Amino acid sequence: MEFRDLKSQYKRYKTEIDNAVQNVLNTGNFIGGSEIEELETKLSEYVGVKHCITCANGTEAMTLLLMAWDIKEGDAVFVPDFTFFSTGEIVSFKGATPIFVDVERDTFNMDPRKLEQSIQKVLNEGILIPKVIIPVDLFGLPANYLEIMNIAEKYKLKVLEDGAQGFGGSIEGRKACSFGDAATTSFFPAKPLGCYGDGGAIFTSDDNLARLLKSLKVHGKGEDKYDNVRIGLNSRLDTVQAAILLVKLKAFEEHEVEDVNRVAKIFNENLNKVVEIPIIPDGYYSSYAQYTIKLKNKNQRDGLQELLKENEIPSMVYYAKPMHKQGAFSTLNYRDTEFEISNSLCETVLSLPMHPYLREDEVTNICKFIKEYIGNISR
Repeated sequence: MEFRDLKSQYKRYKTEIDNAVQNVLNTGNFIGGSEIEELETKLSEYVGVKHCITCANGTEAMTLLLMAWDIKEGDAVFVPDFTFFSTGEIVSFKGATPIFVDVERDTFNMDPRKLEQSIQKVLNEGILIPKVIIPVDLFGLPANYLEIMNIAEKYKLKVLEDGAQGFGGSIEGRKACSFGDAATTSFFPAKPLGCYGDGGAIFTSDDNLARLLKSLKVHGKGEDKYDNVRIGLNSRLDTVQAAILLVKLKAFEEHEVEDVNRVAKIFNENLNKVVEIPIIPDGYYSSYAQYTIKLKNKNQRDGLQELLKENEIPSMVYYAKPMHKQGAFSTLNYRDTEFEISNSLCETVLSLPMHPYLREDEVTNICKFIKEYIGNISR
C-alpha cells in the first residue's frame, strides 16, 4: 500500500504524461516553453485570480513574495506554530523575525484569537514592526481567512496564504490560493497537485506585484535577462514539469479532489467515535493533502503507528516537533506554555494513507486495524 500513490496515477495517465514529456523533448524548449504560459493561465482560471507566476518550488514562492514586499530585519511575520519548517524559514532567511502562533485543535490551522494576541504583544513590546501574516492551509483545509483578513485590515498587515497543502480546497466556493494579498502553492510530488520534481506558484490579482515577481524570479530582470534592474533569484519552473502538471491538473479538476473527499467519507464513517477524525467546518471544503487523526496521547499514537507498520500500512507524523522547538529558532526564546495545542498535536496526530486512488476495501482494512487496536487498549 502506498501512502500517496503516484504510481497508480501515472499508470492511469501514462499515455498523456509520456506524450506531454515527449513533446517537450521534441521541441527542445526546456526553459520557458509554451507549456509554462498555458499552465499559468489554467491555474489562475482555476483559482479565480488574475495572475499565476510559476517558480522553482513552494519555498521560493514565499521567499519571492517577502522580497517583493521588502520584508527585512526588524519586521515581524506571524506564522502558525504547527506547520512545516519552510513557512518560518523564509522569514528568517529575509532577516525578519517569525512570531509563532498557536493553532486550533479541531482544524490544525492558525487560531485567529491567538493571532491578534500575538500582534498586540509585538506592538506593546515596541521592538519589531508587524508586517505580514502567513496562515497555512494545513492538510488541505483552508485557514480561517474570514477572521484573519479582518485582523490584517485592522492592523494594516499583508496576508500571504501558504496554500502548499490547500490547493483544491475552498471556503463557500472560493478556492484556496485566492485569499490574502497573495498566495503560494507547492507542486512537490506528494502535494494535492504535484509534479515529478520540484515546482511552485504564486497567485495574485495585483498587476504591479505580478510584474515585480516576474522580474524577481529571473535574476531581477528588466527588459530582458541581460538587463538586471534589481537583485533577484533564479527560480523558474521547467517546461517538462509544466507539461506534466497540465495533464495532472485536468485529472485534478475532473475527479481527484472529489475522490479524496470520497475516501475521507469512508474513513469518517468507520472511525467516527473511535478516534478524533478531521473536522471540516461548515462552508469549507478540503483537498485532503493528508487525512490526520488524533489519538489520546503519544504512547497510543506510537503504538498504533507500529501496528500499522507491522501490517504494511504506511502512516506519517506531521509534525513531530512544533516550530518554536526547532533548533534553528532557539535564539527566539519562546515559552513552551504559549503553545499548548501545538505541543499536544505533535504528540497525538497520525496521518493515514490518502490519495484519489485508494479503494474502499483498502480504507476499510486500515480502519479495521485501528478499531481493533483502540478496542484492545480500552479493555
